[in-house]
Amino acid sequence: MNNDIMENIVKNIIKKVKNEGDSALSYFTKRYDGIELTPKNFKVTEDEIIFAYKSVNRTFINAVKSAKKNIDFFQKSILPKSKILKKKGIVLKHVFKPLNSVGIYVPGGRFSYPSTVLMTAIPAKIAGVKRIVITTPAKNVTNELLATAKICGVNEIYRIGGAQSVAALAYGTKTISKVDKIVGPGNKYVTEAKRQVFGDVGIDMLAGPSEILIIADESAKTEFIIKDLYAQCEHDTDAKATVMSLSKRLYENVKKRIELFKNQIKIMYDNDIERVINAANEISPEHLEIMTKNPLNIARKIKNAGAIFIGNYSTVVLGDYFAGPSHVLPTGKTARFSSGLSVYDFFKTTSVIQYRNSAFSKSADSIIELANTEGLYKHAESIKIRIRRQRIA
Repeated sequence: MNNDIMENIVKNIIKKVKNEGDSALSYFTKRYDGIELTPKNFKVTEDEIIFAYKSVNRTFINAVKSAKKNIDFFQKSILPKSKILKKKGIVLKHVFKPLNSVGIYVPGGRFSYPSTVLMTAIPAKIAGVKRIVITTPAKNVTNELLATAKICGVNEIYRIGGAQSVAALAYGTKTISKVDKIVGPGNKYVTEAKRQVFGDVGIDMLAGPSEILIIADESAKTEFIIKDLYAQCEHDTDAKATVMSLSKRLYENVKKRIELFKNQIKIMYDNDIERVINAANEISPEHLEIMTKNPLNIARKIKNAGAIFIGNYSTVVLGDYFAGPSHVLPTGKTARFSSGLSVYDFFKTTSVIQYRNSAFSKSADSIIELANTEGLYKHAESIKIRIRRQRIA
């Protein structure tokens, strides 16, 4: 579909939700999901969440709790700390404050993603966000997803998906109150909606199709590489998977054994390691696996990647579910300037500035000079009036 057409479709969805609220959400849920919902059915009830938790098998519950433990550990370990800087007559503070409310979009489509709940809700909780809201398409409200939300301490969940749910989170309706920031991956319509509402609400990133780049040499296991390529392509028909082999033999083996997703997988050979590293930095992949004899030597030279996985047993799938860092990562070369979702995304910072009279006096002449140079004479007067008052006193 032409991008201009998609942009207009999303623009109209957002406009209708802003103007008509809940009735628009019902309309688009029927139109795009084929499900009839009235506003009283938007929100998943507490009883439904409890029932879901009791319905799923204990093995799944234990797996979710194990993953949560790892994510808790990692995100807590990188919690930012407020700082106080003092010098004679001056106190400066850099204060971290959690956002008040966050909306998490959990994508639907072919699959339901409890893992996205883990990777987004836990960092928000650890940051201290008071209100955490999940929206997801109605057909993806599975028992497993609800059970995961309960384990993560989220009980405000709406069975609304697509661009319409982004609009509801951004502007609010009678049933769904607006939030301060929207996070989580989604399809191209969700991503476009996030782009259009940005500024009225915060967003994490504009994530595109998932991608993986594997750098490998003769020490890598061919079957590991192939399975990892398949795992990435499984996400979406637009997902991209690339191998850059330093070994001619490995290149031939992988090329010969690829049977699935052939239109999504690219296999290349180059025995010049510096050229390969430069190419990897240019690609700036969402996921980078390094399966070589000395992977850390290569990793040190990687400047652009959403997440780096070192060695034969550090598969991207570990990052998708279990390791600790979030699987919500920059795509489409945006790793050049952006980072994966973390606890940092759920804070804002405030500067606190306090000057005593003596410190103010020492700084006055320099500030007046800068203000006058810019032609902002009222700025200079703001300083001068205080100097005069000091002299009178």
